[in-house]
Amino acid sequence: MGEFHIQGINLELTENLFQHKTDGFRSSNELVVRRGAPFKFSLLLNGRPFNPSTDLLKIKIMLGRLYAVMTVSHSPLRSPSRWTAFMDPSLNPLEPSLYICSPASAPVGRYRFVVCAFTKEGQSLCTLGKFTLLCNPWCKEDSVFIPFEDQREEYVLNDSGLLFMGTAMNLVPRPWSFDQFESGVLEACLNLLEVSPQHQLNRKVDHLNRHEPVYLSRVVSAMINSEDDKGVLKGNWSGDFKQGVNPSAWTGSGDILRQWAQSGFSPVLYGQCWVFAAVMCTVMRVLGIPCRVVTNYNSAHDTNGNLVIEEYYTKTGQKLNGSKDSIWNFHVWVECWMSRPDLGSAMDGWQVLDPTPQERSGGVFCCGPAPVRAIRERRIDLIYDVPFVYAEVNADVHTIIVSQGQVVRVNRDTEKVGAMICTKAVGLPRIQNITGDYKVVRSPMSTLSSMSSRSSDESTLRRASSAQHGVMVFLTLDKAAVSGEPIRFTVKIINQQNKVKRLKIHLNAQAKEYNHSPSDTFWESHGIVQMGPAEVKIIQQQILPLQYEDVVGDDLINLAVVLEDMTTLEQALATEEFNIASPQLHIKIANENSVMVHKEQIATITFTNPFSHPVSGVLIVAGAGLIQDKVTYRMPPLKAGGKVQQAISFIPRMVGSKMLHANLMLADVRSTVRGFKMVSVKSG
Repeated sequence: MGEFHIQGINLELTENLFQHKTDGFRSSNELVVRRGAPFKFSLLLNGRPFNPSTDLLKIKIMLGRLYAVMTVSHSPLRSPSRWTAFMDPSLNPLEPSLYICSPASAPVGRYRFVVCAFTKEGQSLCTLGKFTLLCNPWCKEDSVFIPFEDQREEYVLNDSGLLFMGTAMNLVPRPWSFDQFESGVLEACLNLLEVSPQHQLNRKVDHLNRHEPVYLSRVVSAMINSEDDKGVLKGNWSGDFKQGVNPSAWTGSGDILRQWAQSGFSPVLYGQCWVFAAVMCTVMRVLGIPCRVVTNYNSAHDTNGNLVIEEYYTKTGQKLNGSKDSIWNFHVWVECWMSRPDLGSAMDGWQVLDPTPQERSGGVFCCGPAPVRAIRERRIDLIYDVPFVYAEVNADVHTIIVSQGQVVRVNRDTEKVGAMICTKAVGLPRIQNITGDYKVVRSPMSTLSSMSSRSSDESTLRRASSAQHGVMVFLTLDKAAVSGEPIRFTVKIINQQNKVKRLKIHLNAQAKEYNHSPSDTFWESHGIVQMGPAEVKIIQQQILPLQYEDVVGDDLINLAVVLEDMTTLEQALATEEFNIASPQLHIKIANENSVMVHKEQIATITFTNPFSHPVSGVLIVAGAGLIQDKVTYRMPPLKAGGKVQQAISFIPRMVGSKMLHANLMLADVRSTVRGFKMVSVKSG
């Protein structure tokens, strides 16, 4: 029968990828497995068969300079704390099957392994293999174990999602492709760990620490931004994006991560908070750590730690940039699910991580992991960055009117910050309100539909102002603002005294980015109001599309009303910040109930121009698992009220619920029109 020879290894890719819930990574043509569970491979022999009675097999596992050596046993017993290997008892002597099982606390990374056979004839024969090891939320012993299958599907395997923007009263769901299974993304995420400062400083220590998701999440949080390292994204909030890509133009993480890797790890230009968070979500899902993107509406950036944000207005209602502190209309971070042995089991579960560079943590621009439970319980004594995140959802707001350098009025608002905190619902393309996880909620708002259709009564109470003994003023939108329609709002004035009052009234509208103080006034109105004793007066106002279309776009509007008693000079102020709902692209799938993998499908995208003038632009269509590369079309000028349709073909590559999404970047308006459609792909 000849001598014993090993020709090589069959890594049994199809079986292993299926068993380890990693078959999405098939395009990498690598063995990708999860820790705490065995994976199978077969030895390819020629010559005489393997004899388990006289031949011995040993396996050496290597991660950088770390290694473990194990003798292949005939028992499938596994150890929770060390590497083990065993032989399939139903042995095929010519192609014996072996299993390697990592501990549930093994470090994440790219591994090599050597299989050595020692024969009765005194031969020593070896062959090489390699695999990538990820965290395992399906394994109860793993520190990222999450107990519900629908959550594992959503927070690890789902390659698309929704990011929520706009304002708490007018949510804007934005489709995003996480792209974790797209070509080149796995490699980029593993490279991110390799080029981190921690790895470059001491590779052995870095490899040892990679068993712990707390450590991994801090490394990734710092590496998503490029402030301290060869990070993925450079932030830009200046409005000038000529050197790179406008953050609003990104549709998914894959393009960003591939560009970063292909450039030799030069930062991609540019990102803002939702881009940083979405890319971090991709990296964490690739590493096997459950992750979701979270939006905090009216998010405070408290630079001095006093839990107070100060906003300044002139006597005519113009908002000023007078403070280092700020409130972002929305801010986007991520939550990752993990146990916290460093803090005790009470702090296990969702942890806030924020890769947007705002403040340093341990000398580096990163944030977290801060337990959500610690934020709710105000455990500001705990690491990491709990006080900063606590302020983001709980700070008070002082609205101050200044005149000639003097403070003439101060309003205090204890409810504006952290008005709503939300994420995408599990398994459904809609919102999940998680405000109550962060803070005690007085009147929870739980669904997108109820949020979108609410009147502003509740916010009015917070945005009303009164002079101590004079007048009260309320400012409310009549309905959510929509592109192409007038912005209608109501000013309600109450004279609280039994005497005639003569008031100056100033109305002021400014465009603002979500994280900036407003720009110059684009609309204003001034006048005199005569009030009888104890009179209540209602004033209806509107801002026409022609007055806001050229200045607002994707930005928000800061609207303010200031009253001044012409006798006492007392001031009263009410404000409202809101977004204008963009038009949507409508996507229709032909035969949408019979979409099959590897079969060509047709989608039709429709856009109706709601603006008062012609528009043109570029349409970009993408979809993880549906379209290999983004499809781009140029839309010629479309007259006001006109409608255009574009048909596209695509061939689904993966079974399951997938998102087809489209962005229309308008050239004539500072706005991007979006739409998405969930597609259920069947196996055929």
